[in-house]
Amino acid sequence: MGALLPRRHVLLTGATGNLGQKAAAALQAVNGLELTRIGRNGASDPAVVTADLETYDDRWARHFEGIDTVLHLAADPRAAGGWETVSRLNIDLALNVIRAARHGGVKRFVFASSNWVLGGYRFGGETLTEALPPWPVNPYGASKLFVERYGRMVSDDTGMAFLSLRIGYCQPGDNMPGPHMAFGLWGQQMWLGNEDWAQAVTKSATAEFSGFHAINVVSANDGMRWSLAEGRDAVAYAPVQRHQPTMTLPVRVRDAAARFRESFFPSGAATPVFGSRW
Repeated sequence: MGALLPRRHVLLTGATGNLGQKAAAALQAVNGLELTRIGRNGASDPAVVTADLETYDDRWARHFEGIDTVLHLAADPRAAGGWETVSRLNIDLALNVIRAARHGGVKRFVFASSNWVLGGYRFGGETLTEALPPWPVNPYGASKLFVERYGRMVSDDTGMAFLSLRIGYCQPGDNMPGPHMAFGLWGQQMWLGNEDWAQAVTKSATAEFSGFHAINVVSANDGMRWSLAEGRDAVAYAPVQRHQPTMTLPVRVRDAAARFRESFFPSGAATPVFGSRW
């Protein structure tokens, strides 16, 4: 990577999770960037600050002082997560991290949101842009929307820039796409390759954006409906990986069943009449 502005210091939360480990590797390869990693640190890596971000504590909050950009990835990553974990790990935890960033004088905040903010559009034909009304269909998507809205308020109130990454489907490890992925065609179309995730991370962490932005972070997959214009304008995100979805018979059957269920029992019902929602 090219040289950066002097003394660029980035703080990464969720550093020991799937996305966090990949993000850390990408940021450590950037010349002139100093990285502070925070996480639950189950492996007891001495280079990672071990912290329980669910509870605000000055002992971990002090690490936000002097930080240029926070990349907040810590959360319950499960799209099927219920309110008992989502409220603590996706909302309370995020509010603590934003609070620490405000007190530390952080200039830019990058938040790991999700395509599930727009999950209700799965079977439509709309181009999915920042301007489209949100339509989460589960607690996970709703929690991400809440933090996005709170981030917009904080940006308006304090001037701290806030970038919301509506991240696609990035599997652990090699992250090879295919019909094994959940959510049928929708899941394959929102695949996010490791190389594109690394690009999104490095550009988001080093760009000089201002104000509030919500951008789609997916690869350039065949048939995908997520607009990449906002990401290109905000941080020059331009994915280079591509996947052509493979629709096997089991995938087609599951997709048809999900479409049928959504037609007769739309998202928003407290409990699906039959089957799981997604």
